[in-house]
Amino acid sequence: MFGHVFAVVAVRDIDASNAWYERLFDRPADNNPMPSLVEWQAAPAAWVQVTVDAERAGSSQFNVAVEDLESFVASARSRGVEFGDIVEANKGVRLCSVSDPDGNSITAIGGFRERY
Repeated sequence: MFGHVFAVVAVRDIDASNAWYERLFDRPADNNPMPSLVEWQAAPAAWVQVTVDAERAGSSQFNVAVEDLESFVASARSRGVEFGDIVEANKGVRLCSVSDPDGNSITAIGGFRERY
C-alpha cells in the first residue's frame, strides 16, 4: 500500500504562490526541496506540493476535509484567502471553494465522512 499521498499544484510563480499557500495553511512550508517546489504536510501521510509548471498552472484541484467548516473559512478569510460562500452539497456535506492566484481550485469540505 502507499506510504504517502501527494497533491501536486502547478503554478507559474513559486514566490507568489508560496506566500499565498502560507496564508492558506497559516504557516510556512514544511519543506523546500528545490527552488521550484515547496511542500506542506496536510495530514500524517498527505502532502500538498506547489511546483512551477507554467503549462499546467491553473488546472490543479485539491480538496480538504475540515472539522469545522465555518471556523476554517473565517480564519482563512482573516488571512486574506477569500473563500466563496458555503454551499450544501448532499447528505449533510457542505463545500466552500477558493482559487489560488493561478486559478487552481481548493475546496474545503464540511461534514465529510468515510462512508455515506
